[in-house]
Amino acid sequence: MASFKIKGGKKLAGEITPQGAKNEALQILSAVLLSSEKITISNIPDIIDVNKLIEILGDLGVKIEKLGKGSFNFQADEINLEHLYSDDFREKGGRLRGSIMIVGPLLARFGQAAIPRPGGDKIGRRRLDTHFLGFEKLGATFNYDDKNGFFEIKAKELNGAYMLLEEASVTGTANIVMAACLAKGKTTLYNAACEPYLQQLCKMINRMGGNISGIGSNLLIIEGVTKLGGCEHSVLPDMIEIGSWIGLAAMTQSELTIKNVAYDELGVIPGTFKKLGIQLERRGDDIYVPAQDSYEIESFIDGSIMTISDAPWPGFTPDLLSIILVVATQARGSVLIHQKMFESRLFFTDKLIDMGAQIILCDPHRATVIGLNRQSALKPTVMTSPDIRAGISLLIAALSADGESTIHNIEQIDRGYEDIEARLKAIGADITRIN
Repeated sequence: MASFKIKGGKKLAGEITPQGAKNEALQILSAVLLSSEKITISNIPDIIDVNKLIEILGDLGVKIEKLGKGSFNFQADEINLEHLYSDDFREKGGRLRGSIMIVGPLLARFGQAAIPRPGGDKIGRRRLDTHFLGFEKLGATFNYDDKNGFFEIKAKELNGAYMLLEEASVTGTANIVMAACLAKGKTTLYNAACEPYLQQLCKMINRMGGNISGIGSNLLIIEGVTKLGGCEHSVLPDMIEIGSWIGLAAMTQSELTIKNVAYDELGVIPGTFKKLGIQLERRGDDIYVPAQDSYEIESFIDGSIMTISDAPWPGFTPDLLSIILVVATQARGSVLIHQKMFESRLFFTDKLIDMGAQIILCDPHRATVIGLNRQSALKPTVMTSPDIRAGISLLIAALSADGESTIHNIEQIDRGYEDIEARLKAIGADITRIN
């Protein structure tokens, strides 16, 4: 198990460029299975979860050619469906939650798919019902082997249907869209997820010859086609990284420029950080964050305590609530953090309390943060990263604490952040990886 040694309390400075978006990459890579023709994808992040999916695609028979950093050709013209029932696939697929998204394209193109119950972050229950209920509406049947934790899905023919999703699941919407784009007839998908990464998937499928309208809304109309071709696609910058670097600049009182952020795709993210009093400025497609000695949390118009909560897009992404929480610990004022979508993501706050933060964990979904206004700096400590987003939040806390901290289980951070220590060192951080 690898660890980070961090000597915090230092101001950082310079430019940092966000990697390609992990959550988009997992959808886009799965979509290469929809066509037998060559597909070129660029700006793919070099991180564990994405590399695991690329490895799974290769094991299934997808031809993969690396063109350069983050750029690959994929061609799925000789797929070996028998591999889905191998022990190797059960092991690899079971370790990666994103593997669930290969089901939709395999079902659409070959009429069958199989998947072990996928793993991932320990952040609470994330149901797969939306995926499988959608496949059933299109005409598929599935069998779940509870003993082995294995799903098998088959369909002689997929036919378009009307669906009102119970939840605006991003991966569920992506899976259903990929299955429906090759189904016969029209599929109407209401209460669909509409985040930028899902929009990117739909635009890519249209460039391949698909017919999807309503992109960017929660009502998607998918006219099935008989075949999809090749295309070129570039992955958006990762909005979670962008929010992480805004939080890092605020906590370390640093002047940072975040490059090439695709600002128009960030939605409410910049405005939410501004509610904490963080100054940031759009400069072209960059974000400039000046060094701030202090920042003050806003109140609501009636004077009541600020509440920041997550919601499906275009609401605030749940992946950044842990960053908001950490940043609030050194603000002036108080804020209620309400994590509505997952029930275990706030449990990492005990590590911050150990560092001296004033946080009241009300229940698994809510935490009240009483900002210290830098009157009492966070103390260095030894901690363990429980998941990707809590891990980066603890790393930001450690970089702001004056002294040496250790973070164990940093493989969790590596799952979502590419070459993070080198990029942080480039802006002045004192961070060392210990294997």
